[in-house]
Amino acid sequence: MEISFSEILNSTGTREEKLRHIAEKIRAAKGYSWVGIYDVKEDEIAIIAWAGRSEPAFPSFPKDKGLNGRAIAKKQTVIVNDTDKDEDYLLTFTNTKSEIVALVMNKQQIMGSIDVESETLNAFTDDDASFLEECAAKISTLWN
Repeated sequence: MEISFSEILNSTGTREEKLRHIAEKIRAAKGYSWVGIYDVKEDEIAIIAWAGRSEPAFPSFPKDKGLNGRAIAKKQTVIVNDTDKDEDYLLTFTNTKSEIVALVMNKQQIMGSIDVESETLNAFTDDDASFLEECAAKISTLWN
């Protein structure tokens, strides 16, 4: 699925406003229940914007924790289709059953992540990974 963010990226809004619109657009494109966009800092991961439900239980957490931490350590997208059976899952919402995390990269440096959660088991496939990796590449300029 092709998605364009050029109108949002070229708008005059703040970085946070742009990323909130991008999270909403990603969520609507695939009918995801929740999309969060995070900054990856030296020691922590912190939410910038989200679409769906509410702010996560942990708006920031240590860089080595959760599925975001695993994606950063492995430098690749992580899919977990049963969060109840995953020791790294960091509770965001009590009814999350599946989660996928794609990284926002600038050259080889990890700058941020796109985190998508679902109340359905086995919600994510390699197609979701490809879609979110494409989205991450398109929005990476917001980390310059």
